[in-house]
Amino acid sequence: MRLDDFDPRDINVEDQRGGMLPIGMAGGKIGCGTLVIALIAALVFGVDPTQLLGGLEQSQQQSTPMQPQGAPKSLSESCSVDAVSRETCNALASLNRTWQPIFARSNVQFQQPKLVFYSQMGRSGCGAAQSAMGPFYCPSDNGIYIDTDFYREMEQKLGAGGDFARAYVMAHEYGHHVQTLTGLSRQVRSAQEQSPREANALQVRMELQADCYAGVWAAKNKDRIESGDIEEGLTAASSIGDDTLMKNAGQRANPESFTHGSSAQRMQWLRKGLESGNEDACDTFADLRR
Repeated sequence: MRLDDFDPRDINVEDQRGGMLPIGMAGGKIGCGTLVIALIAALVFGVDPTQLLGGLEQSQQQSTPMQPQGAPKSLSESCSVDAVSRETCNALASLNRTWQPIFARSNVQFQQPKLVFYSQMGRSGCGAAQSAMGPFYCPSDNGIYIDTDFYREMEQKLGAGGDFARAYVMAHEYGHHVQTLTGLSRQVRSAQEQSPREANALQVRMELQADCYAGVWAAKNKDRIESGDIEEGLTAASSIGDDTLMKNAGQRANPESFTHGSSAQRMQWLRKGLESGNEDACDTFADLRR
């Protein structure tokens, strides 16, 4: 995908790969987002989720020494650490330019998310950030958290490489930011608390909508799409379907435990966004309101 170089005025970037970073966090608590992330890590990387959650909880309860990692980087430096970092910043700038006018037309206040680079371990408004979590969005600080090493894991372990596959990951996390700004995220969390048995099913709808929003962004920038890009995106969506991840981990696919949707569902909703180019087509909750 051919994206323009970012304009520093278009993006908000924090780089935790430099400066003084805490290995652990004092205070805080583990939210449902962390639980979902821990389960994904267990499926993709073979991590015991109870050990991961225990480690997260411990890191949030204890304060550990600060690790010096050099002087903080400027925005331009952060985005130029390597080709993937620049690519990620370019995608963020494009996403901001695409979604801001959509919010303006809907008379909904828009706020840019921040992109946070970290390496292996960092901190977020939702608690500790660990590379095993993969990319994630934290609604508490409107942050999209990326350890760029994940993209190598995605290509080598999941067979989902290519610049558009990486852009899809960014656009999906940005979709969660859209859900936060529109208030949908808050409504879903409230519904999950009221009906815990439906929590996973509701989370799946959230994730599929974010997939669709990623497709909408790509469709609105279709003049930037190159040959093979769509196939890369669909391959990435398929490779991170819950059923595929479970089978790859030697487990039986159990729809009741899905948190992100099956491979077929993820491809379906990404394709729907790509083909419609209309965010209104991404209502994965429509049948619940009938």
